[in-house]
Amino acid sequence: MRARPLLAALVALASGAAACTSEDPRGTGPATTPPAADGGAAAAAPAALAAAPAGDPERGARLVAEYQCNRCHEGTGHAPAPRDAHCVQCHQDIAAGRFQAPAAAMKRWNENLVLLRDVPSLAAAGDRLRRDWIRGFLLDPRDLRPRLHATMPRLALDAAQASDIAAYLTRDRRERPRAAMEGASADRGRALYEAKGCGTCHAFTGVAGVTAVAPVKAMEKETRAAVALAPDLRNMRDRMEPADLAAWVLDPGAIKPGTPMPQVPMSPAEARDIAAFVMTAPLAPRAPASAPERLPLLSRRVTYEEVDRRVFRVTCRHCHSEPDYALGDGGPGNTGGFGFKPRGLNLATYEGIAAGYVDDKGERRSVFARGPGGVPRLVEALVARQAEEAGRADPAVRGMPLGLPALGAEEIQLVESWIAQGRPQ
Repeated sequence: MRARPLLAALVALASGAAACTSEDPRGTGPATTPPAADGGAAAAAPAALAAAPAGDPERGARLVAEYQCNRCHEGTGHAPAPRDAHCVQCHQDIAAGRFQAPAAAMKRWNENLVLLRDVPSLAAAGDRLRRDWIRGFLLDPRDLRPRLHATMPRLALDAAQASDIAAYLTRDRRERPRAAMEGASADRGRALYEAKGCGTCHAFTGVAGVTAVAPVKAMEKETRAAVALAPDLRNMRDRMEPADLAAWVLDPGAIKPGTPMPQVPMSPAEARDIAAFVMTAPLAPRAPASAPERLPLLSRRVTYEEVDRRVFRVTCRHCHSEPDYALGDGGPGNTGGFGFKPRGLNLATYEGIAAGYVDDKGERRSVFARGPGGVPRLVEALVARQAEEAGRADPAVRGMPLGLPALGAEEIQLVESWIAQGRPQ
């Protein structure tokens, strides 16, 4: 077993691989896909998405391969990525004790292994998800699963590419008659939602009085994946057609074999009632999200060793690693991958950080140079990730770490203070 190509960062394991770059994205910026905020009947896809181009499945298939979706997701229609290049399987192997490494290293890694152990499969996406919702989500990923630490990364996709991928993922959709929901009762569905224990795994934010998700510590090991991958049901009316949701609730394994979603005994009528409740329950408005306030620069001395230990080694090296150490693979933010060009940004060493990154013209640029807002580019990317989590993605700046939880205000303060002090070693 080759142990290194994407895994240089595993020596300090705390998060997972996600596509990174310090250059501006190729895409056109985030699409506007507001979630339904009231309790009306299940709405159709937003007008802006309903008018989106149909997309070309053949181009979408090539894009799924180019963007290496199979390094995280199963069900892409392409052969699985090699085990030593599969981000999720690598973490699963470590958690299960199958990874070939010294016992001391395995113990240390498992103490911090919380990210990218579970990723939803893309199998049967067309039978579950609206095509236009997939397109909008690719352009503007949001946090759908409150128990999953990582989110879909904001890739360098334009609107046409997102349409092509959505067309490919939904190419085998089986249409269901809308009349299948006639006679369904949301009131009966709410009672069934509680009786069937849907709240064991699913959050349903904005709906008053429903059972809260049980604590993870109380879960059996085999239930962990089901809870981690369970989406907040608030998003269902945008993601799915009512009839598709009813079929899914009734027998999820028949639609997506191997899904961690359990088959709960119920009749077709009960499944329709639950779907009616999920699709029409009145929703309280979302609480406005805000990014943390920036902290003032530290007056004490900050060294590279401290910043490396608390920031770069913890997260950044997963995508900006040392290619010589990793058998040529420096991660998507260095040697390229996940649809990103090689940027040559190596955050594994002091010298590598000082060397900066390669721009679109092939010229070296400093990550410490100040952007239009007067903030060093490195800090700008870290702050942008906080803004993305608050729902305010900047089309000109890709937030880092991509697809992973934003750094806290204290970690960003540490990086910014180190830069302001002249980056002492």
